[in-house]
Formats: sequence, C-alpha cells, structure tokens
Amino acid sequence: MKRIILTGGGTAGHVTPNIALLPRLKELQYDIHYIGSYNGIEKELIQQFGIPYHGISSGKLRRYFSVQNFTDPFRVIKGLGEARKLVKILKPDVIFSKGGFVSVPVVLAGKSHHVPTIIHESDMTPGLANKISLSSATKVCCNFPETLEHLPEGKAVLTGSPIRQELLSGDKYKAKEFLGFTTDKPVIMVVGGSLGSVAVNDAVRGILPELLKDFQVVHLCGKGKVDESLKGLEGYAQFEYVKEELKDLFALTDIVISRAGANAICELLALHKPNLLIPLSANASRGDQILNARSFERQGYSIVLEEEELNKDVLLQSILRLYENRDSYISAMKNSPQQNSIDTIIDLIEAVSKK
Repeated sequence: MKRIILTGGGTAGHVTPNIALLPRLKELQYDIHYIGSYNGIEKELIQQFGIPYHGISSGKLRRYFSVQNFTDPFRVIKGLGEARKLVKILKPDVIFSKGGFVSVPVVLAGKSHHVPTIIHESDMTPGLANKISLSSATKVCCNFPETLEHLPEGKAVLTGSPIRQELLSGDKYKAKEFLGFTTDKPVIMVVGGSLGSVAVNDAVRGILPELLKDFQVVHLCGKGKVDESLKGLEGYAQFEYVKEELKDLFALTDIVISRAGANAICELLALHKPNLLIPLSANASRGDQILNARSFERQGYSIVLEEEELNKDVLLQSILRLYENRDSYISAMKNSPQQNSIDTIIDLIEAVSKK
C-alpha cells in the first residue's frame, strides 16, 4: 500500500482542496496521513475524516514588522525538526502540499528524505510559503494559465483546483423548498466569503427593491452579518453560512455574486455558474483576488467589478448584463481546460510516487 502525506493549513482554502482529493486517494487504497499545525483550522477540518493527524510547530514569515517576527523563526525551525522526524518515521511515497506556512517544513523535510513532493498554488502569483517551497517540489500545480510563467519550467502543470465532488450533486427542488422560493423568477446567490463582506452585503442590499422585481436572492452574508430588518422579505433569504444545503443552493442558482478567492471561483468554474466577481481590494490584501478575477474575466468566465467602483447603478447594470449573457459564460466554462482537476492531480501523484 502506498502512503501519502497531505499538508496545508492556516485557512480553510489551504485544506479543502486536500479534502477534495480524499475519496479518490482512498479508492486507490493510499494510506493517508496529514501534517498540520497543533491547533490550526486544518486539525478541526481533517479529524472528522478519521485520517491520522500529526501536529508540528508553525510560525508565519511576515513581510511586515511584527514582534512575532522575532519568535516565529524559532517555531519554524522547531517545526522543520518535527517534520523531518515524521517523514523519516512515516516513509511516505509522495507528499502533496496545498500551501500555508505549516506546509513549508513538511516540503523541506520531504526533500531532505528524497520524497517526491507536489505543491499546489491557488492564486495567480505564488504566495511566500510556496515561493520558499518551489525549489523542493517535484511538480507545481496551478489554477491560472498566467501562473505558468511564474513557476519553474518543467515543473508547472495547469490543473485547476480540486473541488468537493458533493457540490456537483445538488437538488434544486430541495433548495426551492428550503428557501420558500417560487418557480417564476431566476435566482441570484450572493457569497461574501466566510467572514462576510460589508461592502458586498451593503451594495446588494442597497439594490434589493430593484433586484426583487426580476430575481430571487439567496444571500450568504457571513457571521454576524444578517440584517434583521430584511427577515421575511419575499424572494430574499439570508444566512450567515450554510453547509449541508450549499450543494442544493448551487443547483438552484442561475448567477452568482462573489468575492474572488481562488477556491471559491474554481468551484464556480466547475459548477458552470456565471458570476460577477467583486475582489477584495489591494488595500486589504496583496492583490491576489484582483489578479484571480481578471484572469477569469479574460477567459470569459466572469464579469469583474472592483470594490472602488461599487455603486447601485453599476452593480445593477452588471448583474443584468451577466444574466442576459449567461449562456456565453456557461459555454466558456464548459470548454475550460481546468475541468478535471482531481483526475489531473491524482495522475501526477501516481506518476511521481511510482518513481
């Protein structure tokens, strides 16, 4: 039986693609182990699958001044020692890393023990953790054609991002019953990210009277972001988040308004959902969501509206234009070369583990 170590953490986006690979890896009878931080979100997400979980020390390598910059390097060094010990004991045939700073010691440990390692970069340009890991990787998977030029020649493979297959099995009739929606109007889903986006939430709610004339709206607004004054409004349903029902909501949805996190937009691509992307502004991030969104726009999958451009008129017109031209966006997504991400990545894992 082959053994694989999965790693990645710090945010859900560094874990869920690993989770998406689990069914195929189990089908191929891999002995799966996970290395993450002692108390990160990855521990909570992975343990529910009954996979052996190994914690290591983890520190963040920051580009800005922080007092923790003086202590975290020692955590990283400790984590590297712990990762080397685990890799030596587990003797994996292959390592797959989804990134995040906890993954760096694992990738470096893999190289020191001559274990082939595949890393996956979700965003247009590699983050700092994956930049450090590039030289130790056997192959580097990416989501965007433009990313290939930022990666070592001969290592880079355009795969797209593996998404949870259950998202493809939704039931729109269950969603209609769950929401209390009718059959006579199309449905818009608004996704503001796990924490919710005040800018996106406010902008959508500002045009609800106009939207609800022609559409029904399901709004995933984030923790603590439900507007009590809008409860009971016909054709409008709001939730902090949904879990089990998400696949059904996607099945019912005609178009989506979303932030532009890499995993989120790859899910929209796989589901063939025409989308209006409102990326997190460069002032609040390293600008990766803007780059992600613009790539999807160039490929014909999305309309992009930057946060600084948000106003009622522009938002409403963009939504109407997206819905009117939805068939062209669906066609472009169906013809995308990133449709079989799980198969492509599993093939890479099989190929490097055999070597």
